[in-house]
Amino acid sequence: MSLSPIGALRQSGSLFAMALDVIRTIPRRPFQAREFIQQAWFVASVTILPTALVSIPFGAVIALQIGSLTRQLGAQSFSGAASVLAVLREASPIVTALLIAGAGGTAICADLGARKIRDEIDAMQVLGIDPIHRLVVPRVLASMLVAVLLNGLVSVVGVAGGYFFNVVLQNGTPGAYLASFTTLAQLSDLWAAEVKALVFGAISGIVASYKGLTAKGGPKGVGDAVNQSVVITFMLLFVTNFVMTAVYFQVVPQRG
Repeated sequence: MSLSPIGALRQSGSLFAMALDVIRTIPRRPFQAREFIQQAWFVASVTILPTALVSIPFGAVIALQIGSLTRQLGAQSFSGAASVLAVLREASPIVTALLIAGAGGTAICADLGARKIRDEIDAMQVLGIDPIHRLVVPRVLASMLVAVLLNGLVSVVGVAGGYFFNVVLQNGTPGAYLASFTTLAQLSDLWAAEVKALVFGAISGIVASYKGLTAKGGPKGVGDAVNQSVVITFMLLFVTNFVMTAVYFQVVPQRG
């Protein structure tokens, strides 16, 4: 990847153009159902266990930190709401996106990069087969589907872990924990988290596919493309998360 400003702008424009191509190609028929199912199963198989294992300490750390803070402020009855909302609104989509990008995205980038350096992508184009329609769209849709499903898993595991650490280790009250959560939480919080996970999955799939299709320089180039895809995805995820969170708080009124 070029480090010059012009090279960076060219790379950004190419990535954005590919994202538009993916959106434009999604309705095209025939839909690659077999490829979509295979990719969804593959991404899920490499991300379910790490996501579940990461979400437990993530929820525990949030519960311990918030529980300690609310106890110092004399508002321990609201520790349940603060912990659950932190997990539901922010932790679940972020953890899901990081695992999708770190596990599933790297595999997608390596697969497409290997096809690229073996000239399989060029051969498909010579035969009149669109690589975006045949390879990229099923992988992007699979990443989006798995991200939405994993977000629900992270939410459940994180909330359960937070409940355990708050009630058992910090001597919290189970009734107050649940009552404060149901008082302040809204169904729109869950929908916002699912939309975030959907967008994050799309970003991860598009960036990984773009870096894989533009890999060059042999096996070393594929490895470099994988590393670059993870870094670029993480940067885009945090920026997108900030924008979506700011819009959500402006659009949806919060309970007091």
